[in-house]
Amino acid sequence: MSDLSVLEARLGVKFKNIEHLRQAVVHRSYLNEHPEFPLGHNERLEFLGDAVLELVVTEYLYRTYPNPEGELTNWRAALVNAVMLAEVTRELEVEEHLYLSRGESKDAGSKARQYILANAFEAIVGALYLDQGMEACRGFIDAKLLVRLPYILEHQLYLDPKSRFQEAAQEQLGITPSYKVLEESGPDHAKHFVVGIFLGDQLVAKGEGTSKQEAQVAAAEQAIAVKGW
Repeated sequence: MSDLSVLEARLGVKFKNIEHLRQAVVHRSYLNEHPEFPLGHNERLEFLGDAVLELVVTEYLYRTYPNPEGELTNWRAALVNAVMLAEVTRELEVEEHLYLSRGESKDAGSKARQYILANAFEAIVGALYLDQGMEACRGFIDAKLLVRLPYILEHQLYLDPKSRFQEAAQEQLGITPSYKVLEESGPDHAKHFVVGIFLGDQLVAKGEGTSKQEAQVAAAEQAIAVKGW
């Protein structure tokens, strides 16, 4: 089995029982191809880590900021969503240590991989909780995740892309953006939409998705980038 000391160094944690960490990076797909592997997959650790992560982040926000519950909820969601957790996991270079099936190993850029990485972060938190308790988890989450909160607040990343683009468009131009389906294809069970986001008659950007809502969000993300907002 692989040496995880490099991963420990990147995480900034020395595990008492390295098998806790090893199990945290075992994806279910790996066991389908390696039924003799001595450890289980990471989903139970992910279940535990999700609860620990939510408590630590919630407690930090509650103790640090006097803001109302609704705002704190949005800030927490911006910190613990799959996109953010996957980004942190990539930066920690956990990906190269994951135990994946051959098929999953090739699927590096997919949305499924994003969820695998986010789940691995939660599983690592769960493994750390089992290994060293809550205080160690607080230190890890603070150092790797909560440090991102000032940037999130400064750039209003706690707002969804549609809200962010609408606020910016109204502030900068006095215009409320509109959305229009430009293309719709595929059978009912597998629809594909291309949506345009407009400022007046000007097409600013396009987005694609398996639902109109998903395509609108993608279009808003592109429009933010195009406008530099």
